[in-house]
Amino acid sequence: MDRFEIEQSVIGQWSVQESERMLVKVKYRSKQKYVKITESHGTYDYQQFHQAVVEKFGLPPDTEIIYKDSSGTEVDADIFSELLSKGEDLFSAYVNDDYEDMSVSSEASYPSDASTVILDDSFCDTPSKKMKEDVQSQREAAKIMVNEVLQRKPGGEKIFQEYHKTKSLTGATRRQLVNILVADMVEVHGRIPSQAIRVKYAQGIVALFPYLEDPLSKHGYEHFYDAASGSGYISWRLKTVQRSLSDQSRSCAAVDESNGGPKAARLTATTVQQLTGQECEEAISMMNHSSDEAVVTEKMKATFEHRQKLVHDPDMSVDVLDTFRRFLDIPGLIEQDFLMLFGEETSGKFLARWPTFFRPHIVEDGKGLVPTVHVEELLSSAQGDGDGGWDRDIASLCLLLHLIPPTSKGHRKAAKISALQAEDYLVRYLQVGASMQIFLSSLEPSQPFMLCVGEQKNKIHKFYVIVDNKAIPCRAQTSVAAFDELFKAHFVFGTSYCEALDGFYSFIQTTIYNIDVGKTKEKPRVRELRARFLNVKK
Repeated sequence: MDRFEIEQSVIGQWSVQESERMLVKVKYRSKQKYVKITESHGTYDYQQFHQAVVEKFGLPPDTEIIYKDSSGTEVDADIFSELLSKGEDLFSAYVNDDYEDMSVSSEASYPSDASTVILDDSFCDTPSKKMKEDVQSQREAAKIMVNEVLQRKPGGEKIFQEYHKTKSLTGATRRQLVNILVADMVEVHGRIPSQAIRVKYAQGIVALFPYLEDPLSKHGYEHFYDAASGSGYISWRLKTVQRSLSDQSRSCAAVDESNGGPKAARLTATTVQQLTGQECEEAISMMNHSSDEAVVTEKMKATFEHRQKLVHDPDMSVDVLDTFRRFLDIPGLIEQDFLMLFGEETSGKFLARWPTFFRPHIVEDGKGLVPTVHVEELLSSAQGDGDGGWDRDIASLCLLLHLIPPTSKGHRKAAKISALQAEDYLVRYLQVGASMQIFLSSLEPSQPFMLCVGEQKNKIHKFYVIVDNKAIPCRAQTSVAAFDELFKAHFVFGTSYCEALDGFYSFIQTTIYNIDVGKTKEKPRVRELRARFLNVKK
């Protein structure tokens, strides 16, 4: 064989090897399938393998999977190819977010002539004692790691200086902190760092900067990275970095694991005997025609559970105000139903905590907003210096809306409204003497909002809660008490928050009323603001 033939033979062999494929056996729950992975220049592409598994089993494109080898050691992208080349024939992969409590199966019940991956959703029955004992040492190690990164990276010193001076971080400085740490994370751990790595960085942040810790969430760092939902500032920044490095498609659907909030069915706090069947129908008829408010109040109590069934029935909820018409002419019925849902302690929290604690902190934090003309007007009114604007409480509520502004949902580039525009979904003003009927008939369908009727914005005579284009009179004589009724109306009528105000209302719900804490899906900004306010007391 001459030299030319030898060279062609070598090239031919190299070309076969370059495109050699391996069949990898994958088991997901009760299904078992083969996926193909291609060897290129002596290496196997981790991302290609991961994408093949996701597509084969129809999983969401952004599913995060943790792979471990037969020894129980976590497998990252940078060593995946080397392990396959060395003959590793058993991987275990976990798709459950609570991976820290999982155990690695030691059984290899499939033939070793093909690489095998087992996807397992199960938890280990008993959390590792060693894991519990190591929590503090892990937290300390995470703290040291974050400290070392910030000490050696440009911009880190500024973050320390601001935190030591204010015991907090502005939005801009917090973004710089996250950007620095995510850049380090990608540099050290690759473009797709494992959940354990993301948790470690988030844990290190709140360990190093304890005033950034959220005292009401499970771990305190969920606003930076929440393993249960895959959300948080770290996750968001990682997605931005990944988009710039790859054209890989991402899922447009988000799984809402929330089971709290106004639409959640719940056990009631009432001890009042409830009417059913024919007796309930007779009571409804009686109170709709009675002029005795005491009779109406008692019959409303006795039909409370029937009313709650209606508001949580999608086919009947729109008829609630037609069935229980006395909401429209007797003030105080919203408060009565809310008391029966949650009891006096929860019902009184907003009015007790708003004026002395939350309003002052919101005003102080509002001074850090971008100083637009409107924001300056709100700050002036919130401090009692306004002339013709809203009173102190409504101005402070609007400032909170600017601190937790609307965010666009999904990836369809839906129109995002400003905080100023969102104020119309919270509160509106109607001049005394204007026609209420004309105002209501001009409304587009919307979620509940507060209507203030008066001579001017800071001289209101009457407050209403607008639900389904109907005006429910407030018993309240002050704007803060009227807002209390507005918030409670969402639960009484089982209506979801306006999308533009979701973060705003979630903060009120969990942080002030302490309703469904840990059950309600919260934006990182809500948790960050809560951590800032509640840690002031430390």
